[in-house]
Amino acid sequence: SVYPSETGKRTVGMYSTRCSRLLGLTMVPVAVVSTLANVLLLFPDLHHRYLIERHVTPEAVWCTGIWLSGFVVLVAARGFASRYTKEGCCLFRADMLCRIAYSCVALCAAAFCYLFNYNGLMRGPLCLHNGTEGLEWDRPLKRQDIHEVSYLWEPERWASACLEPRGVVMWNIVLFSTIMAASGLQAMICVVQIVHTMLGVIFGPQICKNKVVPV
Repeated sequence: SVYPSETGKRTVGMYSTRCSRLLGLTMVPVAVVSTLANVLLLFPDLHHRYLIERHVTPEAVWCTGIWLSGFVVLVAARGFASRYTKEGCCLFRADMLCRIAYSCVALCAAAFCYLFNYNGLMRGPLCLHNGTEGLEWDRPLKRQDIHEVSYLWEPERWASACLEPRGVVMWNIVLFSTIMAASGLQAMICVVQIVHTMLGVIFGPQICKNKVVPV
């Protein structure tokens, strides 16, 4: 009887690493989108003076969309998008385990970025508004208690909430949502990559044992 040959082993290994590379390359444009969105968050109304005067929403200043969803995820993605050039079953499994580690790092970075920017979105922008003591820089749309309805569901408040920067409420909503969408997509890609490489670790040795046996 004839069992799958070494060619079959190489085909499966090639498919496994090819899929990993495709997932890794998919992360690049997503990370670029997240980085650009975070950069724009630093310049409300496209003016730099708000950043210089420290009148920018704190969650934007932390730049998690740049160094987490951007830099860290890209570095990790490069790890599991690299070409597989090693031969042998043990080396194949070791490579798959390294890809799982890279994917876990990217998943943690994307998840933290999502949660951090979700907090920034829910608390509203830092802006100049009419407070109890006159004009002041604060976050007027921040919920005072958990039972209060979020400003996101009351768009009629957006235009009158802030005097400066102009249009900052919509600016923050769009850009924070963009970063969240990007990091959420990255997290899903990482989960797919982890499952995919785990299958490579589990079934890789079985494939390697298959040989051509004379009839």
